[in-house]
Amino acid sequence: MGRRILNEALRKIVNAEKRGKATVELKPISTVMSSFLNIMKDRGYIKNFQVFDPHRVGRITVELQGRVKDCRALTYRQDIKAKEIEEYRLRTLPTRQYGYVVITTPDGVLDHERAMERNVGGQVLGYFH
Repeated sequence: MGRRILNEALRKIVNAEKRGKATVELKPISTVMSSFLNIMKDRGYIKNFQVFDPHRVGRITVELQGRVKDCRALTYRQDIKAKEIEEYRLRTLPTRQYGYVVITTPDGVLDHERAMERNVGGQVLGYFH
């Protein structure tokens, strides 16, 4: 159920970007979703996001920047080893210059570059470019 919630939230972001909106509101929320958005913010794909009332159903308001072309969450479980990350990235993302694969690892939720630096594998959550 958690991956479906993440996928619906990421699709809302893409649809709002296509329509030229400045903000989008995501409901319901999860800690994995806020970790995914934090990586997007660190890499410059969204401006900022705010979490409101995280103890109940909650909502996240995301300020868009206009850089997101596509972002998806995998609804199935995809395990990946540290040495297979580069091959998976080349297969999934459209080019070498931009885009990130987000992986949940024992060190937390990381993008593919930090996972390769730390030499850890895990499960693929999704990607964005």
